[in-house]
Amino acid sequence: MPKLAAFAAAALLLTSAAGTACAADAGAAPAAGSRLDEVLARGALRVCTTGDYKPYSYYRTDGRFEGIDIDMADALAKSLGVKADYVKTSWPTLTADFVAKCDIAVGGVSTSLERQKRAFFTQPYMTDGKTPIVRCADADKYQSVAQIDRPETRVIVNPGGTNERFAKQHFTHANVTVYPDNVTIFKQILAGKADVMVTDASETLLQQKLNPGLCSVHPDKPLQFGEKAYMVPRGDVVFQQYVDQWLHLALSNGEFQAISDKWLK
Repeated sequence: MPKLAAFAAAALLLTSAAGTACAADAGAAPAAGSRLDEVLARGALRVCTTGDYKPYSYYRTDGRFEGIDIDMADALAKSLGVKADYVKTSWPTLTADFVAKCDIAVGGVSTSLERQKRAFFTQPYMTDGKTPIVRCADADKYQSVAQIDRPETRVIVNPGGTNERFAKQHFTHANVTVYPDNVTIFKQILAGKADVMVTDASETLLQQKLNPGLCSVHPDKPLQFGEKAYMVPRGDVVFQQYVDQWLHLALSNGEFQAISDKWLK
């Protein structure tokens, strides 16, 4: 009989503890919502972009943005039933501005482990890589990192992004100049003030069209593998999966291709 009483007492204690735990759970504050819920409640998708990287993002003189990733961000906002609000940033401050001010960052953003420390990336929407752009007459001189990395070579690069990191890592002997304006930087090569810029192959293909006399050097075989994706908040899997699914559909149904062709063809 004493054993039976002991078992009954133990069962009562367990039942009481379970009831207390359930009550605590019921009274606990709900888990924090996803950025997806915030965007829907706000009625606006805050988009960070540099506005200096054709064909992905370009800030026009009338104060509007345009480009492949601007059209894509507008399409994402439309899928959510909200508007897109653009926040102008720069390559050196892109990640910090994104974390502080935005829901997504777009504009030809290359994936990198450094950026991954503070943000998540969506699935890649483009495979790209670093390749040289030079005066056409000099194309044969700058086919490889070794040919570029010489004291007499004047390399020009825009600040704060993967282009500058690539240049500092690989061009330790060349004369590297950091030029602040990514829009007019290619004119410096045409004018003979620099010899080479190494940037994403997709950008070199557009810039050789915009700047006759400049040639992209083997863009189909870049010097370094790279991918482009969109930055979304770190840790927010719900929002990331929504954007990933939207992007997957856009890549599969031809929407992205149509937008890309509009700016590249």
